[in-house]
Amino acid sequence: MNSTIQKTIEFVKQKLEGAEAGHDWFHIERVWKLSKKIAKTENCNMEVVELAALLHDIADPKFHDGDETLALKISRELLEKLEVDESVIMEVLFVIKNISFKNRGEAPKDLPIELKIVQDADRIDAIGAIGVARTFNFGGFKNNLMYHPDIQPKLNMSKDEYKKSDGTTINHFYEKLLLLKDLMNTDEGKKIAGERHQFMISFLDQFYKEWNVD
Repeated sequence: MNSTIQKTIEFVKQKLEGAEAGHDWFHIERVWKLSKKIAKTENCNMEVVELAALLHDIADPKFHDGDETLALKISRELLEKLEVDESVIMEVLFVIKNISFKNRGEAPKDLPIELKIVQDADRIDAIGAIGVARTFNFGGFKNNLMYHPDIQPKLNMSKDEYKKSDGTTINHFYEKLLLLKDLMNTDEGKKIAGERHQFMISFLDQFYKEWNVD
């Protein structure tokens, strides 16, 4: 492992100490590993992929009053300090700026492969067994209801509606998680997401059976 990646890992671990458990160092580590796994199947700049994966949630806006510029500022300061090429810095910042689900309507149409890879990895970590665990952890963090039979999912929310949404945890599956499989960019991402998607379908079936005391 090169020293830039090692120093970035150390920085991220320190910065995210005490973070909400769905957006902590272990989330970053999983996304980083998934990114490297997907990158092996694509022709890409691995340095951009690894740095973007490591820094993509360094200051998640939902924990910083919606500030979408803080992560870019922190990342640039670190990468300049590590003497990373300006061209690489610009590519990493582009990924961080355009990766999120809520910003998908604002992202440019022709996305670089490095963004596609890290975006797939980040979205894959939001689904499957890990996705279920993270979703309920965050719902608990916000004290949202797990489920309410009379509260329907809000589909096709605007970015502002999505940011302010405080619906039930189960509704989040329909508002985001079950949509991610069809938003994958890479063949490898689609393959991994397909398996995890099926797990969530099974989980929801079981959840409703138990809720309704079948």
